Parts: sequence; C-alpha cells; structure tokens
Amino acid sequence: MLTDTNKNNTDKTSTEKIAGGTIQHTPPANMIDGKKQAGMLLDALARNVQDFKQKTGITPALAVVLVGNDPASQVYVRNKIKKTEAAGMRSVAHYLPETTTQERLMQLIQQLNQDKTIHAVLVQLPLPHQMNSHEIICAIVPEKDVDGFHPLNAGLLSTGKSGVVPCTPSGVMKLLASVCPDLTGMHAVILGRSNIVGKPLVHLLSQANCTVSLLHSRTRDIPAHVRQADIMIAAVGKPAMVQADWIKPGAIVIDVGINRITLTNGIQKLVGDVDFDRVKNKAKAITPVPGGVGPMTIACLLENTLNLARKHYERNNSRETSDISKTSYMHAHVHLD
Repeated sequence: MLTDTNKNNTDKTSTEKIAGGTIQHTPPANMIDGKKQAGMLLDALARNVQDFKQKTGITPALAVVLVGNDPASQVYVRNKIKKTEAAGMRSVAHYLPETTTQERLMQLIQQLNQDKTIHAVLVQLPLPHQMNSHEIICAIVPEKDVDGFHPLNAGLLSTGKSGVVPCTPSGVMKLLASVCPDLTGMHAVILGRSNIVGKPLVHLLSQANCTVSLLHSRTRDIPAHVRQADIMIAAVGKPAMVQADWIKPGAIVIDVGINRITLTNGIQKLVGDVDFDRVKNKAKAITPVPGGVGPMTIACLLENTLNLARKHYERNNSRETSDISKTSYMHAHVHLD
C-alpha cells in the first residue's frame, strides 16, 4: 500500500547541489509499504489454507533445510517457519552441520521428494563451499520446488506457462500492482541479472506488457540506461549504488537489495541498493529497506506452498494435470555433465 505523507506539498519543488551538479526535486515519494501488503496477503492466505484443510483434510506442509550456521540464514529460516505456522500450515525443519557432505544433503532431498505429506521443499541458500548449489536445486522435484529455481520451472516461466514463480520476483510484481495496476507500455529497467531475481523479472514484466532492459556488470553507461526507466528495479547487492541523478522524475523504484553496513559510530544498519534518502525526492514511489520487498518474499513463499499443496491434491484426485505434473520425475531432472 502507499503511504502519502505529502498531500499538501504536491506543487512544491526544491533543488540540491550534488557532486555532478544540481538536481530538481519533486515532493518525497510515496512509500510502498511491503509490511502492510504482506500482512494483507498472509491474512487472505490463512483463510484460504483453512478452506483447503476443511475441503481436503490436508495440511499444506513446507520442509526447510538449513546447512551450517550462517546467522542471516538462521534468521530467514526462523521467520519462514514462524510465518508458515501462523498461516495454519505445517513446517518441517532440517538443520544440518556445516560439514555435511553433498551426498548426505542429496539423500535428504530424495526423502523429502518421496514424502507424500510434504508439499514444498526449500533448501536455504547460500550453501557451504563443498556443495554445488545448481545440483542441489536440480535434485528437488519441480512439483515441490517452492522457490521456483528448478530449470523446468524457469523454462515454464520463460515460455509463459504455468509453473512455480520465484518468490522475490512474485513479490515485486505485487508491489508494482499496488502502485500501478496496468504496466502496459512502461519501460522497466532491471539492475542485476541473477537467476533468482533479475532474469525471472524479465519474463514477468514482459508478460505485463512492459518494455524491459536488463543491466549487469558489463553494461556500458548504466546511469544512462536507468535514466530512461519508468520502473527501476535494483538487485545487485551494492549499498546505495543507485544515485538520485540516475532516476527519471516520477519513476517507480523497487529496491531488492539488502546490505548490512557499519556506520561511523559502530552501529550496523540494513540498507538497499538505492540511495534512499536522495532518490525518494525524485521517484513517484519507492520501497524502503527494510520493510519493502523482504516481507513480500516470505508471503509469496507461503502462497507458493499452498498452491503446490493444491496441485498435489488435484493430481491425486483428478484426471486433469498441471503443466508441471505432465512431466514425470524421471524427465524433470536436468542432466549434469
């Protein structure tokens, strides 16, 4: 949702001198409240979970696997488990030591693949150095790939078919819809080409009839490209990389980055990839960090979990099958050289 704190200042502008010259300010941007949006989604999800349980007698179940003791990953996993249970779903957590071998993790994934009471499987990334993340992702059957990272789900998304959409891109699209329900004809610029965020967003935004530019570390003159954006999405993991003079006045800015920095007084702070305090004076709407994309990612994870439970029920109670279920487990796995 948007929080408009500037209703009485819509006609005012100001200027600010910066290293590259002087920029003209519009009133501070509307904040896109990711916490409120996520709360609304989770409330609706809890009602849908209850309806599903009453109809089928099945409790949607999410299995989360954490390898090692990475503090950030531990926080993420705790939040996911807490939100899963609050929505009326079952969470099953597997905690493995840092020294776990890839073979042991693969064995656990196969057990979860075969467990009919588990509908969604998530392996928390990043994994320890001795493991091949791509092979681990490919080991999860697409029918339980709640993150949407399996190559089959990525392929379905790229061709506009029904599959599992990665959680962060799904959350980004919901936040954009809260600001501008119709994105037709808008120019979206994505900074960062990861398989988790950037590339899936290319397909989702294209399906929403945007013109999409995908920028990366080898792109020439990144600021010039960003200045053309009606929608600017930053997902590179570099604190405050996107500057105010890069932003087209009135653009919508979605900050996916989460970076922990240490201030001069020694206090640590979470910041995004966008120079928020300056950019908010150029943008029409902007997501804060924290409190923007992050809460929506977890909410969309739980939405995916319920959807996978529904598809599991349909496969076992109907002759009709989804795009994913038409593909057998044997053919769902990607051959690794």
